[in-house]
Amino acid sequence: MRQETRFEGSASYVTTDDLKLAVNAALTLQRPLLIKGEPGTGKTMLAEEVAAALQRPLLQWHVKSTTKAQQGLYEYDAVSRLRDSQLGDERVKDIHNYIVKGVLWQAFTADEPQVLLIDEIDKADIEFPNDLLRELDRMEFYVYETREMVRAIHRPLVIITSNNEKELPDAFLRRCFFHYIRFPDKDTMEQIVEVHFPHLKRDLLAQALQTFYEVRDVPGLKKKPSTSELIDWIKLLLAEDISQHALLGATGKTGVPPLHGALLKNEQDVHLFERLAQMSRSHR
Repeated sequence: MRQETRFEGSASYVTTDDLKLAVNAALTLQRPLLIKGEPGTGKTMLAEEVAAALQRPLLQWHVKSTTKAQQGLYEYDAVSRLRDSQLGDERVKDIHNYIVKGVLWQAFTADEPQVLLIDEIDKADIEFPNDLLRELDRMEFYVYETREMVRAIHRPLVIITSNNEKELPDAFLRRCFFHYIRFPDKDTMEQIVEVHFPHLKRDLLAQALQTFYEVRDVPGLKKKPSTSELIDWIKLLLAEDISQHALLGATGKTGVPPLHGALLKNEQDVHLFERLAQMSRSHR
């Protein structure tokens, strides 16, 4: 299968021109692509779509607060080796049997170029990005237990996502091509919704989008609803056969929108909408 060398978007993922430029810049420069943006703006999905469009396998590393950089390279399972030695297992003679390869090792030694997603890097300890500087820059690392150097056969396209929960080190940022995914405007959002619901009635789509953006624009909102939450909400509107008329004035006169649990994710925001409705009724 011939792999593509440029990303031109896909039918299932609405891509802006500047985002396509960012992906192709990272490919040209052979640098990691650092993607920031609000949660729910499709950062993780971007890696999946890029891999599919470029016809490359996708490796995913979902970072947690306890994740260490070493886990992306390899881990040495000393406990299993000790247990096997006590049981007289022949496997203990070869230390390679106790080396667990991480996603970077897999990406470096694959027979074809990969797309490697390092998802939500800002969840980990502040030293996590710095601990990967050399490996992502030189595309190699040393395995002390086996005394071997692992070098990339094919340089993977590394896509790193961040929710901006903490600042990333300057040295790390210098090695990346950066792109911020802005929250979609109404026209772009309409295209995104139509990908998921191609037969949605135009009047319902227009009213749902108006209500959605009215919710996002309410001052004092603790958590603004995201693109993924809009998709869930429209799916519920269709399932419950909610008409566009039921959405009219939902953020003002009638309080919270129908099925608001898909959009509002904490009691503080629900109470805010209820207070706005009371104020609206009292001024009539």
